[in-house]
Amino acid sequence: MHQTEHVETVIIGGGQAGLAVGYFLERHGRPFTILDANERVGDSWRERWPTLRLYSPAMVDGLPGMPFPAPRHSFPTAAEMADYLETYAATFELPVRNGVQVDGVERAGDGYVVSAGRERIAAENVVVATGVFQHESPIVPEFASELDPRITQLHSADYRGPEQLQPGPVLIVGAAHSGGDIALEVARAGHPTILSGRDTGQIPFDIESRLARVVFPLLAFAWTRVVTVSTPIGRKAKRAIRTHGGPLLRVKRADLSAAGVERVIVRTAGVTDGNPMLADGRVLDVANVVWCTGFRNDYGWIRLPLRTEPDGFPEQRRGVVASHPGLYFVGMPFLHSFASMLILGASRDGRRVARHIVQRMQTRVSERPLEPAMERAGV
Repeated sequence: MHQTEHVETVIIGGGQAGLAVGYFLERHGRPFTILDANERVGDSWRERWPTLRLYSPAMVDGLPGMPFPAPRHSFPTAAEMADYLETYAATFELPVRNGVQVDGVERAGDGYVVSAGRERIAAENVVVATGVFQHESPIVPEFASELDPRITQLHSADYRGPEQLQPGPVLIVGAAHSGGDIALEVARAGHPTILSGRDTGQIPFDIESRLARVVFPLLAFAWTRVVTVSTPIGRKAKRAIRTHGGPLLRVKRADLSAAGVERVIVRTAGVTDGNPMLADGRVLDVANVVWCTGFRNDYGWIRLPLRTEPDGFPEQRRGVVASHPGLYFVGMPFLHSFASMLILGASRDGRRVARHIVQRMQTRVSERPLEPAMERAGV
């Protein structure tokens, strides 16, 4: 048996949300460690498809204390964001332990025990910053197993580029921004492409245009202070984004049409004779299917009676879990605002959670009884 280590705060996940919390705890002089399953900081970005670029400009893609090293109005690639996060952790000497896959969090007295294989760490505070990949499972409908085995199937989490697909038509299932981006890339690579799913809307301007440079500061304000769980418009947006995906951002309906993508506003509902079938009964003869159908929450490794919202996400307020003092979440879609899923929001949410941890630890010190200390002093 390995001896149990003790750390005041354990942050699970070394992406942008976890690093932001760590930065603010470091500034306050509070001890902590960051556990990350990846071999390198930033690998969660390196594992995405190479042509992916952020949907926000570099001027808001930096974490606290270190601007993103690119022209203000440029849009970084996933690889550039990965390298930035690695440099960020090194610059501020944040204590990240890579290659550590956390498999359990349990209550232990007034605190918690975090387990990772044979390692055990006792902590007063645990911050879950795993994002949407490390502890969430890709959603693929049950009928996917009934498709003809000659059809190549990929989930968007595993998509890296058109070269993974075999020659012939491609069905993209799920028409939020990831589905739109992949459909455009696949169609431009020469595949007849069908995009299936409900219309999630679209941003009504080119996010890389001169107009966007004027509009984006206003959007950033709205996404952080107006479209929040505290407002009716924010609560409506939260339900839509968590259950149906976000609107088209960089790629627009006109772009898809110009590339020859066939857009069908019905869902893929089943299989007939080994081929995918739409809800209107149409059967599609395709060689490939890419499932852009999101992820299923998996919090079973947190061995606590977590209260969840109807969409399966844990109940919390600005990242604080009231029913389990010392437990926090960051990096969730709509943790508090639309911006929570952006780098911009990671900094804001991380600051709030770190501040709560600092205040909590200061209160615990002030509330400790004097008797044990007096006895040790012989009083």
